[in-house]
Amino acid sequence: MSRRAAVVVLDACGIGALPDAEAYGDAGAHTLAHVAARVGGLDLPHLQRLGLGSIDAIPGVAPAEHPVLHGKLHPLGPGKESATGHWELMGAVPRRPLPAYPDGFPEDVVAALEHATGRRFCCNAPANGLHVLEEWGPHHLRTGELILYTSVDSVLQVAGHHHVLGEDELRDVCRAAREVMTGEHAVGRVIARPFIGSPGAFERTAGRKDLAVAPPGPTALEALTHAGVPVHGVGKVPDLFAGRGIGQAHPGATNSVALQSTTELLRGLDHGLVFTNLVETDQVHGHRKDVEGFHGALREIDAAVGVWLDLLGPDDLLVLTADHGCDPDMAHSDHTREHAPLLAVFPGHGGRRHDGPLADVGQSVLHWLTGAPGPDLPGTSFVG
Repeated sequence: MSRRAAVVVLDACGIGALPDAEAYGDAGAHTLAHVAARVGGLDLPHLQRLGLGSIDAIPGVAPAEHPVLHGKLHPLGPGKESATGHWELMGAVPRRPLPAYPDGFPEDVVAALEHATGRRFCCNAPANGLHVLEEWGPHHLRTGELILYTSVDSVLQVAGHHHVLGEDELRDVCRAAREVMTGEHAVGRVIARPFIGSPGAFERTAGRKDLAVAPPGPTALEALTHAGVPVHGVGKVPDLFAGRGIGQAHPGATNSVALQSTTELLRGLDHGLVFTNLVETDQVHGHRKDVEGFHGALREIDAAVGVWLDLLGPDDLLVLTADHGCDPDMAHSDHTREHAPLLAVFPGHGGRRHDGPLADVGQSVLHWLTGAPGPDLPGTSFVG
C-alpha cells in the first residue's frame, strides 16, 4: 500500500486529569485549559477548525462546526513519563512504574556511576533543570564534578558545562550511566544536559541526548518495519524507543527544527510513517510554568498544522496527540497525569468522537499503512 501517516506529539499538552490523577498529586489537572485561562484564551485557528475545542472546553477554542475525528486518549499502564507515553501510543504498555528517586540516587548507585564513568558527581537530588544550574553550576565549574539530578519522573540527568567537558564527552558519560541503570534501577531515561554561559547566565544548549530504556514489549513501529514500511522519527522519538523500529532519524531538538523536518518529510515522502515529538511545550515552557511561551509554541504548531493540511492527500493520515500533561496550576512543576487529546485527519473520518487508550494510535497507523491492525498489540483502530 502506498499510503502515508504522520503522528505528531505535542509534548505535555494534556487535556484533563485521569481518574487516578490524585494518586500522582495531579487532581484537577488540565494543562490546555489552565494555560488558556492564564493567557486569556488560546488563539489556534487551525486546531480549532479541526476540533480541539470539541474534545473539551478550552478558553478561546470554540467547538468546531465540522470536526475531524476527535477525542481523549488514556494510558493503560502507570506513570506520566514522556517515554511511557510515547511507548503506549505505539502499543508497548509498562506493567509497573519505572523507578523514581525522590531522595536522590542511593550511595551504591552513585558509586557505581562514578566507577563506570570515571567522574565525580555533585547535587544528587530531585531538581528543576534550570534552578539546578544556578545552584550547582559554579561548584561544577570550580571542581569539575558533574551535576547529577532527577525529578519526580523516572530520569537520571547529568549536566555539564562545555568548559568542563564537550557534548560528545557528556554523552559518553551518559552512555556509561545507561549501562549502570539496569534491573531494579532501569530508569526510563538517562539524559545528557549540556550547558554554556557564566554564573547567573547559564543556558542549556540544543545538544540534549535522551538514552531511554528499551520499550517493555513489541511496538507498532517494529511491526511497520517488518512489513517493509519506512519509519521516520523526528526529534527525540528515536531516543525514546532506543532506536527500535526507527528506520531513519531526523533533527528536532527545537520545535522550529522539528516542524521543518516534518514539513519536508510530508513534501517529499511517497509512503511511510513520520513520527514527530514537539518538545518545547514540555521542556522549555511547561516545567517553567511559562504560559505565554507555551501559548507561543502552540501558535507556531498551529501555523505548521495549516501547512500540513494543504500537503495531505487522499491516502494520508495525520494524528495530533500528546503523551502527558504539565499543568501550570499544579503546586509542583513536573508532568501531570492527564488524558491526551486526539485529532485525526483522514478521508472518511466523519467527525466522529473516539475515546480510548493511547494504543489506538499505533493500531490505527498499522491499519492505515498495512491494511490491518496488529493482532498482538493492544488498542483498536479508529480508521477502519
